[in-house]
Amino acid sequence: MNRSESPFIAFLAIITAPIAAGALLLSWAPSNHFFDFAPEFDGYVAARDISTTVDTVQDATLTVFCDQSDDRGSLGTAWAIDQEVLQIKSEKALLVTNHHVIEDCIKPGSKLRVAKFFGKKRDATLLTYDKKNDLALLEVDMKLEPLELSENFMYSGYWVMSLGSAAGYEGSVSFGNIVNTTYDEVLFTNNISQGNSGGALIDNEGKVVGVITWGSSDEREQFNGAKSLDALCLKIIKCEFEYDGEKTWYDWND
Repeated sequence: MNRSESPFIAFLAIITAPIAAGALLLSWAPSNHFFDFAPEFDGYVAARDISTTVDTVQDATLTVFCDQSDDRGSLGTAWAIDQEVLQIKSEKALLVTNHHVIEDCIKPGSKLRVAKFFGKKRDATLLTYDKKNDLALLEVDMKLEPLELSENFMYSGYWVMSLGSAAGYEGSVSFGNIVNTTYDEVLFTNNISQGNSGGALIDNEGKVVGVITWGSSDEREQFNGAKSLDALCLKIIKCEFEYDGEKTWYDWND
């Protein structure tokens, strides 16, 4: 290398070093954009590992088949819940769903069955129901990893995921945000269809914040509804707190 080339090489090193550093930062940033905003501290961000969250919820979610004697039939969604929070105990897996999903298949000549997505159907038993809040608790002889209930208050704008058998398409997933909440309902923007009923509404920590119950039939209303965890207090889960004379899952006085 001659002496005249040295300044030129030094010049190239000076201008390329910042470019290389910038490229490194750009490649690093997308995978670390939650560094300061972990889901447990910020409900507005998406789940840090969405694929793992989907897999975990799918493993605990089943399709509910209501096989009626007149060959009509219907279906919905259910999910495994931890027995530690329930008012009823069982040696089998316990599932939460909507009352309207199972009300026709507990009649004489009908069968109530559940299955993991694309799996074998198994007979299920209705343990209790809450018609007022459109909720039901089922029992099935299966091994399932239950979903956790969120202890975080839900606010407008929070990220949520829905998963179920939308229009019969098992394992359907959609994402959205919370629009608003009341004592017994959570309004959200996720796209859902008939068949999603009874499925879990999931936050960015992979925990349950509601039971998907209804979809708006009015095109002017761009939201759907789920029963809040407080609504489960009446007949499904044990709730130690109370607010304005009602049992609640959350400590509203905190």
